[in-house]
Amino acid sequence: MGNHDAPRHLSSTALCFLVCLSCRAWDVALVGCCGPYQRLALRGGSARRNFSLLSGSRLYIGGAGNASGIWQQRVCVSQAGVSEVVLLIRSLEIGGAERQLVALAVGLRARRVNVRVLTFYPGGALAGELAAAGVPVEDLGKTGRWDAAGFLARLVRRLRALRPQVLYSFLPVSNVLAASMRPALRDMRVVWGVRASNMDLDRYDPLSRVAAWVEARLSRFADAIITNSQAGREYHIQQGFPSERIQVIENGIDTKRFGFDRAGRVRVRAEWGISDDDILIGVTARLDPMKGLETFIEAAAKASRENHMLRFVCVGEGEPGYAYLLRKKVGKAGLGKRFLWAGTRQDMPAVFSAFDIASSSSSFGEGFSNAVAEAMSCERVVVVTDVGDSARIVGDCGRVVPARDAAALALAFIQLAALSKEKRVALGARARSRIASKFSVERMVERTWDVLTR
Repeated sequence: MGNHDAPRHLSSTALCFLVCLSCRAWDVALVGCCGPYQRLALRGGSARRNFSLLSGSRLYIGGAGNASGIWQQRVCVSQAGVSEVVLLIRSLEIGGAERQLVALAVGLRARRVNVRVLTFYPGGALAGELAAAGVPVEDLGKTGRWDAAGFLARLVRRLRALRPQVLYSFLPVSNVLAASMRPALRDMRVVWGVRASNMDLDRYDPLSRVAAWVEARLSRFADAIITNSQAGREYHIQQGFPSERIQVIENGIDTKRFGFDRAGRVRVRAEWGISDDDILIGVTARLDPMKGLETFIEAAAKASRENHMLRFVCVGEGEPGYAYLLRKKVGKAGLGKRFLWAGTRQDMPAVFSAFDIASSSSSFGEGFSNAVAEAMSCERVVVVTDVGDSARIVGDCGRVVPARDAAALALAFIQLAALSKEKRVALGARARSRIASKFSVERMVERTWDVLTR
């Protein structure tokens, strides 16, 4: 699946910080006290409110760009001095960032690094992979969107008990929380993982826009920031992130797992009712505005009028209301049984192998598309929109078209479908070689370890 870098619904855990940080004139003080919680005092203009939130050391964030010494200190650690690394993420449900966290954790474990994963919520489809690799996973028992004070207290207490040398967080809310831990754990190196590029925040709710603003404001408190694309680096610098702390480390693809699966291809195509003569064009993506699925549907309608052997499938799920609109668009386009909705799948190598052509139709926000690279690793021919680093991933092993251009996308579908089977197989083999040489898991783990221990 592709990256899940679009702002998700914002938990109130971060909202406590967002409200105070988004005030026009703001000061925040977490004042130590003797109980299990601390008092969070918000002072902005004439407004004064107190909230009991979490235990920890005294923390003061000054407004007007002035940071205290505690927050300005950068922490450096040597590789020999790292005895514990904690990875922090909202959940272990299927997503691009989540899958990269799993690959990193497993890779670090193989290097005999003591790595542990903390999640907001329990369970998740990817939890089993970590358990199989012997990576400890702990959920912080968040009970819902408005479970804020208790959740923050549990996070601080657990980090104090573990005392990791490195805390590596993934995605905006986790990044905000990681930065807020600095005063309580001054010797802990904080590393952020940012995944998106050129986000169109107008397509999301106001709290998502506030979250992005706050993340940019707090970015100077991270010791290092890892982004998975050159496009992401440029975008975050434009948003105010410190350029000198941003390191590009592309996602790593497990080519042992993601390879052509002939038996899986036969099984999945039979399940979907796809004949050997049909040419199946697939997109694997969360149903989200950033993924450009409206463009994919329009292109499918145009291409199918030119080639009646084309079939289309969308693998992924999303917000029900938006999913309903997409399904309605497919009906209006007259695609009927030519277009399948497959939902979320666990057998992705078989799914990619079932495709003849894999597509990414993203309109904005894409950093490094796992879906594109994984499909290439499975020897699939790809067509992508020129968003994020997709063109850089594909190189000369597929087609790149402008974003939101359904006509150009349809033409690329038609042209690749017109290639002989032998030419598509040869192009797919080149695609796999490119992924293996440039975007391996081993390379990602090695480069990430260097940044974590710098």
